[in-house]
Amino acid sequence: MNRFQARLFPHAPLNLRTLVRGNEIWLSVLAGFVGILSGLCVVVMTHLTFWMHRLLFGVSGVSGGHLSGLSALPPLRTVVVLSGGGLMIGLFGVLIAKIMPRSPVDPIEANALHGGRMSVRDSLVIVCQTVLSNGVGGSIGLEAGFTQIAAAFGSRIGRSFRVRREDLRVLVGAGAGAAIGAAFDAPVAGAFYAFELVIGSYSLGSLSPVAVAALAGVGVTRFLGSVPPGIVIPSPGDLSWEGTAGAVLISVLTALTAIGLMFCVTQTEGLFRRMPGPVWLRPAVGGLIVGGLATLHPSVLSAGHEAMRTVFAGNVTARMAVVLLLLKALASCLCIGSGFRGGLFFASLYLGSLAGTIYGTLLAPLGVAPDSVTACALIGMSAMAVAVIGSPMTMVCLMLELTGSVSMSGATLVAAVLSLLTVRRLFGYSFATWRFHLRGESIRSAVDIGWMRSLNVRRMMRGQVRTLPAETSVSRAQTLFPPGSAQRIVLLDEAGHYDGIVHLAELHAAPSDQTPIRTLALFRNAMLTPLMNVREAIELFEKAEADALVVVEDPQSRQVIGTLTEQHALRRYAEELERSRRSLAGDDSLPT
Repeated sequence: MNRFQARLFPHAPLNLRTLVRGNEIWLSVLAGFVGILSGLCVVVMTHLTFWMHRLLFGVSGVSGGHLSGLSALPPLRTVVVLSGGGLMIGLFGVLIAKIMPRSPVDPIEANALHGGRMSVRDSLVIVCQTVLSNGVGGSIGLEAGFTQIAAAFGSRIGRSFRVRREDLRVLVGAGAGAAIGAAFDAPVAGAFYAFELVIGSYSLGSLSPVAVAALAGVGVTRFLGSVPPGIVIPSPGDLSWEGTAGAVLISVLTALTAIGLMFCVTQTEGLFRRMPGPVWLRPAVGGLIVGGLATLHPSVLSAGHEAMRTVFAGNVTARMAVVLLLLKALASCLCIGSGFRGGLFFASLYLGSLAGTIYGTLLAPLGVAPDSVTACALIGMSAMAVAVIGSPMTMVCLMLELTGSVSMSGATLVAAVLSLLTVRRLFGYSFATWRFHLRGESIRSAVDIGWMRSLNVRRMMRGQVRTLPAETSVSRAQTLFPPGSAQRIVLLDEAGHYDGIVHLAELHAAPSDQTPIRTLALFRNAMLTPLMNVREAIELFEKAEADALVVVEDPQSRQVIGTLTEQHALRRYAEELERSRRSLAGDDSLPT
């Protein structure tokens, strides 16, 4: 960490570190540097995949290197490249699993659970897998690799300067947002991507760093001449009242289609996990099937940039759109389910344009469809992307920046909101958070809950415990513990295991006789463990209706190591909630 900082600023590394901590201006400078690195990553990864497309598929000079824009590909070559590429992906995955058995941390997961801490080395592995998957024609996009490495660079630079936890999370989001902005030539959409998906909230304190990073990332791609070509979209026209009703129906139907897509991805993964044979063979099988689909139509390959331009050029009929939607959805499910690495960001835009075209055509005879096929495709695109990605304002801004059509801004906003509500009501997750749910994580956004996991019982408990054998008589206990000497006594059985709690007030209220104190014991089976987080501890207090509980090493050994009161746990929980609230509001640097 110090070596990196000394190379970057050799004259005053410690002074700069002090300036950066809590200083929005210097944090914005760091974010700008992160944005430059993000733009460079986008340029390098994009050109590398285009080079692989030209080498493997022979598409030099055709469609600008976009496989999805071709009308045909050599069938044998396509099948061999995809199945062979899948085999390489499988072998590479097995090798990496032996060298680095831990799973790489996603930017959303990093900000939600780990305070923005990510590994550049693990992220480079993701980049290699993503470039290889897309380079051999996998039906997925590069956006996951862009955001992964860009966010990792943000985390690495932030940790080099030992920035605060909140600032580190902002740098991670700034890197991811800069990558998306650079990939789509859309800085505003990139900034909202950072706020909605990676940081989890918008605050005035994070506005400047995120905006600077997004502008820097887009500036790098424009300076290097790597700006993606714009999508030529005919005028969608104005939306009538009847067309508004159609827009609502298209949005809901497209959201339902997106739910089906996410469900099918999960089922496909399950099918490949149950497939007999070695794990490294699964991507080869998936690539073989996708190669067969590509012989029917090459638009199923890669993310679908050029194929979407074909839709807006008016060269796709409704009947053809049905076929292409099924082929593309199936290819994406097969690639992700079999082990190809990548994302569904741009693929969701293409699928949405097809779904909007289909549903608009179906609604036209009813007289409630929008006036143009272009408007239907735009509405479907917004609805599908919001359902899959889970960031409505990102898609609204992206539609404006990609199309330049202000007249459709209201329709795309309606589509985004309805899609989000439909998916949350019926499914509950976007694609990213759904995959976290399948892995057993409870997060639904990048809002920081890592503090809750780190604030565990071990950190809150008191290690000094007043104990007494459970067979001690009541009269003897009253003599050993006079009133005011303690609040409670922890009882231990003959083997030294926890056997309940006795409140001192109840002890002295009992008759002074030879009855074992065990008869006064409470909460014999209500115990805390050191790794319980504060929320789990509070829930156990409520369930047991106790104001204090014993902490044991584990429920089997019942070895007492401390006590924790409900009052102290609630106070610490309230303090952390208030600190989190102030951070979200952007006033965490103000005095209390």
